[in-house]
Amino acid sequence: MALTAIPVGFVAGLFGIGGGLITVPFLFYIFNSLGIDQQYVMHLAVGTSFAIIIPTSTVSVLTHHKFKAVDFDIVKSYGIFVVLGVIFGTIFAATLKTKTLVLFFAIIIFLLSIYLLLLKEKEKNITLKIKLHLKIILGFLVGFISAPMGIGGAVMNVPILKFFGYSINRAIGSAAAIGFLIALFGAIGFLITGSYLKTDIPLSIGFLNIPAFLIFIPITTCMARIGARTVHTIDKNKISKYFGFFLLIIAAKFLYEYFKL
Repeated sequence: MALTAIPVGFVAGLFGIGGGLITVPFLFYIFNSLGIDQQYVMHLAVGTSFAIIIPTSTVSVLTHHKFKAVDFDIVKSYGIFVVLGVIFGTIFAATLKTKTLVLFFAIIIFLLSIYLLLLKEKEKNITLKIKLHLKIILGFLVGFISAPMGIGGAVMNVPILKFFGYSINRAIGSAAAIGFLIALFGAIGFLITGSYLKTDIPLSIGFLNIPAFLIFIPITTCMARIGARTVHTIDKNKISKYFGFFLLIIAAKFLYEYFKL
């Protein structure tokens, strides 16, 4: 588990993703091998992932902010609608079975990976104003989809911000900040729903596993700082493609797991 935390933290800082894309799969395997109730194993992985993302994304955001790569205006004006989506998405996730949750995760990630791989980097980024109705629709959808997946939403927010003209570095930094909001409300939501369902999972509060949280946090926060610094040294034309390949691998792995369940 400790070894898993190293790539989780590094990739979290590198891509501003919070680490859920790696954390959820690994926690899923770990909890499954420990004999956790199959009905709740994916929910526990997702809820614990959100708890881990909170401090990890905080470190990532502070590091990106040093490079002036966080747009706090978009975080505030767009983030509120993302939070609303998270609240409804968390309630929705509690009604899903593990197999459905795994397929949902795989399909969304696959579509986003294709988008980033086909995306052509513009020579000059012209930031377009995101209208209020688009902030409401996109923000709610991102939050709603992120909740069942246990992720910070950057896999969707980075492509969205890129579409509106943000440079890849600024899109990653801003997405990391929005990811903090998603993780905070997602963790609270899974804590409440898990407690309400009276899951009685060992060493856990609701759908948050305490030992996993305590093991991951010191390592992921340290590695997130390193990852966030690294991204600002890489050619921006290559970052989107790296991100796309990373997502494609994760999607393929989860599709494989879906057919095994």
